[in-house]
Amino acid sequence: MEKPNILIVEDEDENIEFIKLKNSCCNNGLTIFETSYKTVFKTYIQKKNIDLVLLGYAHCTISNVLNIANKIRYMDRHIPIIMVTKNSSEEIAIAALRIGVNDYFKHPFKEEDIMESIERCLSKNDAKKPLLPQASLELCDEQELVGASVAMQSVRMHIKQTAETDTNVLITGETGTGKELVACLIHRNSKRAKNPFVCINCTAIPDHLLESELFGHEKGSYTGADALNTGKLQSAEGGTVFLDEIGDMSLYHQAKILRVIESKEIQRVGGKHNIHLNIKIIAATNQDLEQMAENGRFRKDLYYRLNVANINLPPLRERKEDIPDLLQSFIRKLNKKYQKDIEGFTADAVKDLMFYNWPGNIREMKNILESAFMNFQTSWITLMDLPENFQTKVMQARIFHYSEKELLLNALVATNWNKNKAAKQLKWSRMTLYRKFAKYQLNLEKRLMNDV
Repeated sequence: MEKPNILIVEDEDENIEFIKLKNSCCNNGLTIFETSYKTVFKTYIQKKNIDLVLLGYAHCTISNVLNIANKIRYMDRHIPIIMVTKNSSEEIAIAALRIGVNDYFKHPFKEEDIMESIERCLSKNDAKKPLLPQASLELCDEQELVGASVAMQSVRMHIKQTAETDTNVLITGETGTGKELVACLIHRNSKRAKNPFVCINCTAIPDHLLESELFGHEKGSYTGADALNTGKLQSAEGGTVFLDEIGDMSLYHQAKILRVIESKEIQRVGGKHNIHLNIKIIAATNQDLEQMAENGRFRKDLYYRLNVANINLPPLRERKEDIPDLLQSFIRKLNKKYQKDIEGFTADAVKDLMFYNWPGNIREMKNILESAFMNFQTSWITLMDLPENFQTKVMQARIFHYSEKELLLNALVATNWNKNKAAKQLKWSRMTLYRKFAKYQLNLEKRLMNDV
């Protein structure tokens, strides 16, 4: 039987604790590979047969260490990851857990504790390793989640991962990015798919009615309570509850939701008995809950309970490569809805729409197309077929796009294509300058002799 291979990532040389740990690993029949945080991915890919990763002390920040752990987990869903850190907090521990770190230790640690963890992780991993190649990231009803960008592939991966567990999920992202759709896909791809998916908009229900809506009420519990109401939480029994815009919920009701998460029980308004619940909770917000928690406007304990698994949806301006597919998807749906036979957008129209930053995201795109759809008379849609006020916004975005390009060209000409001087003149970093070269398809090698 081959010896298990352990990759130890560490930036501090001659650390006595890790020297002892490495010796214990070797004495217990483990093969050790060592690397630094700068070369971790190169080593990981070259070795190909790593059975466990141990992330040790690092000169880089804890956020970088967590980012590395996340990338390793993305490359291999099953490989155990153990993390050791000198700086620890509840937030870091929860962030590590959310990424998929299997075990977490704070300095100083006991050598035998980590050896025990390594043995436990390796034994579990043997059972988890698939006999066949890993399944793809395909989801049930995935066609509703449009886009082949790297950002959307990451979203698909996280949907699949969170659907496989009963852990709480927090979906974050700007208004109109599709948070409810993602929550629904998590439910449809989970073992709870045959049970109810109950959506609760925390802003749509008046605060004084929220408790009754969520927990239900007994008959006669207050004036107007003429019949028993089981409440939305109990109506989702066995399924999933989606708390949309959780950031708008009052602190009082946040405390109530926290108790539900902790106890898995509710009590109806006017009721005397606790009712057990079997539900998965998904929450969503377009607000910065972490900052709200720091300011006392959102309960920290509830934030940590909800944020065990996090899916952040990128705004449309950060995945513009998905715009053509989204436009075509909406055309197909609207053709079916209004019994039309429109082919799509002209190439020039698509190019113009790529300039626009879509502040309202996918919802804005859908609303604009649907409001104008009934007036489309031709097979191919041009920019002039869209609402006039929207045309103005797109044309302004196009003018800005070209004016930025002109500024760049003027700076390059003025500095005889000296990229350092051009970047300083524009008050851009070198990386920003290179991104603009790619954006406007300029020749990066031009006048290379003047690039100081």
